[in-house]
Amino acid sequence: MKTVSVSQRDTRYVWHPFTPQLDMEPPVTLVRGEGALLFDEQGNSYIDAISSWWVNIHGHCNAYITKKISEQLNRLEHAIFSGFTHEPAVRLAERLLEKVPHMHRVFFSDDGSTSVEVALKMTFQFFHNKGEKKTKVVALENGYHGDTFGGMSAGARNVFNRAFENFLFDVVHIPVPVKGMEKASLEKLEAIVSGGEVAAFIFEPLVQGAGGMVMYDAPALDALLAVCRKHNVLTIADEVMTGFFRTGKFLATEYCTQQPDIVCLSKGITGGYFPLGATLCTGEIYNAFLSADKTKTFFHGHSYTANPTICAAANASLDLLEQEEPLGNIRRMVSFMQEQQQVFASHEKVREARCTGTILALEIKTGEATEYLNPLAEKVHVYFPPRGVILRPLGNVVYILPPYCTTREQLEKIANEIKLFLDTL
Repeated sequence: MKTVSVSQRDTRYVWHPFTPQLDMEPPVTLVRGEGALLFDEQGNSYIDAISSWWVNIHGHCNAYITKKISEQLNRLEHAIFSGFTHEPAVRLAERLLEKVPHMHRVFFSDDGSTSVEVALKMTFQFFHNKGEKKTKVVALENGYHGDTFGGMSAGARNVFNRAFENFLFDVVHIPVPVKGMEKASLEKLEAIVSGGEVAAFIFEPLVQGAGGMVMYDAPALDALLAVCRKHNVLTIADEVMTGFFRTGKFLATEYCTQQPDIVCLSKGITGGYFPLGATLCTGEIYNAFLSADKTKTFFHGHSYTANPTICAAANASLDLLEQEEPLGNIRRMVSFMQEQQQVFASHEKVREARCTGTILALEIKTGEATEYLNPLAEKVHVYFPPRGVILRPLGNVVYILPPYCTTREQLEKIANEIKLFLDTL
């Protein structure tokens, strides 16, 4: 009997995310991981240069996290979180609030998109509970806040959500305050919030991820946050991608003087092991839900809210982030990215080289618009896997966002392969 490979079975039965299905190339079958490497059925290794969609911060199959997960599985794998609690969730909440001290409470959900949904619902109900008619949302152009309907509404109108545009609630978008656009962004925000109807301003701090790794400076964000505070507009920092030292600090908003009212966390929170969302809010917001009127309750939740096994993984990841070796690796990676930014900035095929913390993004000249469907992406998908590197570009923006355990040698290989790729264009 002929053996059917995993990849062949996949093409028969599986629908992959963000992937055109017609004439889809058979996917590479991965069988194991170790550190920054993933291995296929034939034993070929691949450097995971994008942390498996930005989630894996300590490397694959980290022995310490695996051990802590195993220990938790033998104690309590899951339990309802309404009316009950457990040590892993409480400890995780305590630790997150220790690291973000101006926050007061943590609401757990399932992933990055749901952490944003929670933030938006929390904001709308905050003003509803207070009897204030504030229902508008302001967001940055080009943003991405997930694929649930609230997240899509807050995000840019683009290929990700075009089919659902008529179902999304209205959001006012302002220019991203990149160099040269700070004043225009600030003036538009001031004009909008002065009407008194805006409930929230949601933003990806310093780095817009799926929108093409667009980067802007903390002083520009500070100015926007100050305007929101002046006009009683709640600010929501979507730190799903930028959290857990991706920008060099625990949160990107730590570079700011002004601080948000709500912070959304996910991706790296469990070290890349499990999906988990966390929405942190201030005491003022939480207190608006404390009432003898039960209709002011926040009626939101998920079956797997604060799953103890997932929380154990998140606590283990935080354990590692408090040790010198990972922090030293992060500092060295930041230096490497800065070095490479200078190198690529002068390359004739690079329109712009951008760097923030452990993230390096290269906007490649193609003669076509910079967008997600830029055909350069297909060339990248074909070129890099046979050379032992996993990259997933955002159209013509090629970026490096690797696990913190990635060695200098592995980082140099990634950069060198990109240089060789540019020479083929």
